[in-house]
Amino acid sequence: MAGRRKARRNFGRIRKLPSGRFQARYPGPDGVLRPADTTFATVTDADRWLSRKRIEIEEGRWLDPAEGQTTVRDWAARWLAAVSPQLKHKTQATYRSLIDSLINPALGDRELASLRPIAVTEWVGSMKTRGLSASRIRQAYRVLSQIMRAAVDNDMIAQTPCRGVRLPRMPQTEPHILTPTEASRIVRSADKPHDLLVALLAYAGLRVGEAFALRRVDIDVAAGFVLVDENLAEANGKLVFDTPKSHQKRLLSIGPSLAMRLAMFLETLPGGDDALLFTTPAGKPLRYNQWRKAYFDPAVAAAGLTGVTPHDLRASHGTWVADRYGVMTAAHRLGHSNASVTTRHYARPVNGRDDQVAEAADSWMSGYDQGDDGATRGGGPQLS
Repeated sequence: MAGRRKARRNFGRIRKLPSGRFQARYPGPDGVLRPADTTFATVTDADRWLSRKRIEIEEGRWLDPAEGQTTVRDWAARWLAAVSPQLKHKTQATYRSLIDSLINPALGDRELASLRPIAVTEWVGSMKTRGLSASRIRQAYRVLSQIMRAAVDNDMIAQTPCRGVRLPRMPQTEPHILTPTEASRIVRSADKPHDLLVALLAYAGLRVGEAFALRRVDIDVAAGFVLVDENLAEANGKLVFDTPKSHQKRLLSIGPSLAMRLAMFLETLPGGDDALLFTTPAGKPLRYNQWRKAYFDPAVAAAGLTGVTPHDLRASHGTWVADRYGVMTAAHRLGHSNASVTTRHYARPVNGRDDQVAEAADSWMSGYDQGDDGATRGGGPQLS
């Protein structure tokens, strides 16, 4: 009887190794023959693996194994170069610092495909053990997560290892909400012209960097407007002018009193339209830490207050506006594209409002409504 001819395999190749195990090789979409990442005990096992690989390729799920061998360090550098044009200067510097100081030293030499959630969990745990703050750890994790998500999107790995990782909780810190009277005391206690800067934080809700970046051309005294279209920030020790946070440029109305004081100040301000309103005695742009130590903290102390930060004035402004005019108005003045940011981080309940609600509810129960002006109005909710 003639010997049976071996059936020709229609996808891939299998060969027996000197060890007795079997190696499977398959052609990728580019026609290059690639070996499986493991060997097999039997031909049947190798055949099954080739069948699954063929389906992967036919369904468009195949990933080139060579791409997954790229190191985290090399891919992070490529990713940062690609996204940098869309980032603010300060954000670029922050990302680069996190990659250089926290991601690369621990994970930079690992291949993308070799990284697993347990390795990311161990990395997060090591940072916590070293005493890094929850904020710093979460920032580093978010950057790594973006890097790995980009690797998935570019078909370098099948899924991100940044999943199911528990991060340290951020400490709950509440802003110090001032009353308008307390804020006014700080303004009156500040040296000129920094009293105007403090007033813009408290009564226009500007970020400190936005106030530092204000120029003569941004002030329209006659119309009572301030144009917020620039922000001054520090990045790796260098001062950088950029767009406001989230690129939210806005036109803010200011009260007549503040507009008049700004008009008087502008009359004495040297320089042209691009002149900064607030500078150091040498005419240089302000730096936050130096300005706070020299001008803001002494004004707070002179006002008889403690524990107040420049950011608290912005939070207070958001609370005052939201309480009287609604969260959407507060969001606009603070430059938030989403009102949820305003309620989550800035607007806070005003002391005494709950008592006023209880008093109003009592009037509703009695069948009438006493408004803020003291007038009694009928038609309130009735008890059955």
